[in-house]
Amino acid sequence: MTEPIAVTPDETDILIVTDVQYDFLPGGALAVPEGDAVIEPINRLARVFRHVVLTQDWHPAGHASFASAHAGKKPFEQTKLDYGPQILWPDHCVQGTQGAEISRDLHIPHAQLVIRKGYNPGIDSYSGFVGADRKTSTGLAGYLRERGFRRVFCTGLALDFCVAWTAIDAKAAGFETYLVEDASRAIDNGGSLARARQDLNAAGVARISSPQLAGI
Repeated sequence: MTEPIAVTPDETDILIVTDVQYDFLPGGALAVPEGDAVIEPINRLARVFRHVVLTQDWHPAGHASFASAHAGKKPFEQTKLDYGPQILWPDHCVQGTQGAEISRDLHIPHAQLVIRKGYNPGIDSYSGFVGADRKTSTGLAGYLRERGFRRVFCTGLALDFCVAWTAIDAKAAGFETYLVEDASRAIDNGGSLARARQDLNAAGVARISSPQLAGI
């Protein structure tokens, strides 16, 4: 966690809510431990941000990141795809399924955009900005620039994968970037949380808690 700061969201700030979908919540196909604990703090945050974007994992059946697509492989093992190493996951967030739906317990009627990612059958996409091949853009950076946003606040699931990658890519795209830790939860598979925190620190992403934002 960085040194305490006080942040007052304004017109150049945006909240990114990453992948709060049923498959990542308790009972889901790839449930994040205590994943539902992010909902209340995200709802509180959303009340003080005028601008909010959601991301949504949106895989076709048989996606290359699914262990079921690779004979003899099990979830959480690794394989190598065209763009490099890939963790294999249980089938999750398949397009059109209930598990892919964004939780109805999120109360963010003013959200202005939903970015779907991971829809290319051969390319995974943790980040809301760029696919795992590090080439396939979602267009989110251009959207944020055109809207004039300067600061990005990242929340959601899972901290050590999709939230961290989104935050790191936001910083790389030139935005002042914060990861709100109490509004995120991690899978923490094989030390992935510690690695993500190291990567966030190296990238210059500030890690804060929601009480550091005015109005919470």
